[in-house]
Amino acid sequence: MLAASNGGSSSILLIYLLVFAALYFFYLRPRSKRQKAARAEARKVEVGQRAQTVGGFVGTVVRVDGDLVTLRSASGVELDFVPSAIARRFDPPPVDPPSTDLEAGDSH
Repeated sequence: MLAASNGGSSSILLIYLLVFAALYFFYLRPRSKRQKAARAEARKVEVGQRAQTVGGFVGTVVRVDGDLVTLRSASGVELDFVPSAIARRFDPPPVDPPSTDLEAGDSH
């Protein structure tokens, strides 16, 4: 009776392992590759673009060397960063000017 119990529990364990392996190869691994590619694409910057570092510094890219990216601040200060310190391209959303039209129902 004990031998039958061990055979059943090992087959259940094998089924769990197979399900986890399938989940990993068909869902987790491709998802991780897509996220990594998206992060790498967001970090690619070219001269003239604005970029944000992981520390929050925002500047315009003035030079890209193999191992350094130079950003210029609004005040003209240039700082060198390693490429892995670039968090993303900085494209702030356009700001709509406030509307000056008063609606007919407003009585301000």
